[in-house]
Amino acid sequence: MITLYTFGPNFGLPDPSPFVVKAEILLKMAGLPYRTDTTGFKKAPKGKLPYIDDDGTIVCDSTFIRFHLEEKHHIDFDEGLSPAERGVAWAFEKMCEDHLYWVMIYERWIDNANFDAGPRRFFSVVPAPLRPLVVTMVRRQFRRNLWGHGLGRHTDEEVTQLAERAIASLTDFLGDKSYLMGERVCGADATLFPFVAGFLSRTFKTPIRTAVEQRSNLVAYGDRMLQQYYREFAEAKTAAA
Repeated sequence: MITLYTFGPNFGLPDPSPFVVKAEILLKMAGLPYRTDTTGFKKAPKGKLPYIDDDGTIVCDSTFIRFHLEEKHHIDFDEGLSPAERGVAWAFEKMCEDHLYWVMIYERWIDNANFDAGPRRFFSVVPAPLRPLVVTMVRRQFRRNLWGHGLGRHTDEEVTQLAERAIASLTDFLGDKSYLMGERVCGADATLFPFVAGFLSRTFKTPIRTAVEQRSNLVAYGDRMLQQYYREFAEAKTAAA
């Protein structure tokens, strides 16, 4: 059986990491038996989650997990798509992972109110006397990463402007389709959904959450994917409404 190493549910999401959710949805799409383990972070070969243990084969990074599942288990997550459609799906996937991901980090880790509402709880396991120092060090590293990426060099308004353009592109391309590329779920949906759900998290108050909430097709898409792959979260969301 495959073991998927995760952080565990948080922020009203199946996992706070969109990459962990992506890996889990890929496993669900593949129909492969798996279990989750929340104790693997300290042993993560690349220092990040997710990674999987597939009968002794360790695979790190959600994209390489996808490649592994496709090769070892003969899964085609984009079955039925033309070469051009596969290229479009891949481009949207990378827009989420290499652009919107940094917006999500910016919102959660740089904004003080959102940090206090969310990521600060991760540090509850740190001894109280050391906690302020560790929090400062980790947030400083996130700022450095954002500066190195380039997004951290912009104003809040500029970050929002860039993110809203990406959200608008997703909205326009999704249109009235059930899934990104049509009426059948594909590999890119495993990436798109965690970002839609993540930006809609009620834990955080951000202009991007507002932008997504105003786009009914993205909200419906998120609900559809949640019902399909995380029914217990969909039921909890309905109960809380």
